[in-house]
Amino acid sequence: MSTTSSTPTLDSADRNHTPGPTPLPEIVDALKRVPPLQGMDECEFEWLATHGTERFIPAGTVVFREGDPAETMTILLRGEVHVRREHSGPSALFIGRTAMITGLLPFSRMKTYGGQGQIITDAWALEFPREMFPEMLKAVPSLGGRCVSVLLDRVREVTRLEQQSEKLSALGKLAGNLAHEMNNPASAAQRAASGLLDELRVYGREKFRLGALCLDEKHMLEVRDWQEAVRQKAQKAPPDPANFATAEDSILTWLKAHGVQETWKISPELAELGVTAEDLEPIGKVLDPETLPVVLGQFASSVRAERIAEAMLDSTARIFDLIRAIKDYSYMDQAPIQEVDVPKALDNTITMLQSRLAHVEIERRYANDIPAISAYGSELSQVWMALLENALDAIQDHGKITLRVHLSGEMVVIEVWDNGPGIPDSLKDRIFEPFFTTKAPGSGLGLGLDTVQRVIRRHRGFVTVVSVPGETCFQIRLPLVQLQAY
Repeated sequence: MSTTSSTPTLDSADRNHTPGPTPLPEIVDALKRVPPLQGMDECEFEWLATHGTERFIPAGTVVFREGDPAETMTILLRGEVHVRREHSGPSALFIGRTAMITGLLPFSRMKTYGGQGQIITDAWALEFPREMFPEMLKAVPSLGGRCVSVLLDRVREVTRLEQQSEKLSALGKLAGNLAHEMNNPASAAQRAASGLLDELRVYGREKFRLGALCLDEKHMLEVRDWQEAVRQKAQKAPPDPANFATAEDSILTWLKAHGVQETWKISPELAELGVTAEDLEPIGKVLDPETLPVVLGQFASSVRAERIAEAMLDSTARIFDLIRAIKDYSYMDQAPIQEVDVPKALDNTITMLQSRLAHVEIERRYANDIPAISAYGSELSQVWMALLENALDAIQDHGKITLRVHLSGEMVVIEVWDNGPGIPDSLKDRIFEPFFTTKAPGSGLGLGLDTVQRVIRRHRGFVTVVSVPGETCFQIRLPLVQLQAY
């Protein structure tokens, strides 16, 4: 009683608790309420009622398990059964309810059950074993077409459920990646904001001390000119971080020689700004030993406050870039069909996957003459995400991925290369099959590449794969001019 299953024969313990046989008219009446059977002749209903094996199954019974052989067609006259895959989470793969035909049907290629079936409410059913199918189709000729219709409905429903599950899985991965990426700049901005508050208090005290010195106008101008000169030097020739330690040691020595206390509060900031001991000589000649520590302390505090503010700007800019990438990736607030910039769309997808790229080299080979194409942008985003995740899985997040976009006649060609182990020859013909996956149970539904193929076909393009040991390429070709009659 599932998209891939039926109710098996009850054991002796179950039979001891079942009611007696149901009168024929009642079974016929129940069969007439089954939508796929409506319109049959009375004699056909009676044939099914007399030749089917009647079963009564209490709620809570596990009627089959994933992988068990499927041998029976079931007409569920009353009750409900849920079918779940053991490793796909709590959601039901299929729900069979009253007045449904399920299990192994004539013309079905099903061999085993695709999940575990459990009766939710007491069930009443008629079962027909595989061996009876030829006789059944001969006695009820219209049943063949009716079963084919049920099979088609079954495929559509299971595909819809699996696609929904695949989308939820992709959304979960995307949310996890974004949470990781957003956490870093958000934490940095929070720390910077906290540090800035503390530093502003220090800066206020230093400014008060500086004001209390009552420097004359000549000394104030000399201090200001020195600070501007130091800042301009740092802008023209940014200091090399490799020299910070050496510069800091020389500044410490100079400060101690000039009687400056708490040098550890001053020397790091001056070194990072690019100040050297030689740069301090002019200000040391202008100020006396009492004034020098106050001026340099105030200057170091202002430099720290500026660096903290720059860190906040960098962090918030990173957050803004992520939000922009999310909007571009999802084509938020846009019409279904957009003008898609393919290289930009690929880069947006890479941004979504940044948390997995710490040990991955991304090489971009984008031609300069790539025009935008009219397409379903959000659907193409699913394609880029599926291909990039597939490449990352192949290299196990350690290796190289090459993205190439170029023109070939009236087509734009997108290639995703990875230096993983390659696809075995025995699997190359199956990788685009829906539900086929080489991942561990629960790690994937096997719909990623199937989605890629469906979306690309919808855009009148096609996808191919070339793979050898150490190199795999998924190539997509999309027409530059779409009919927009999808």
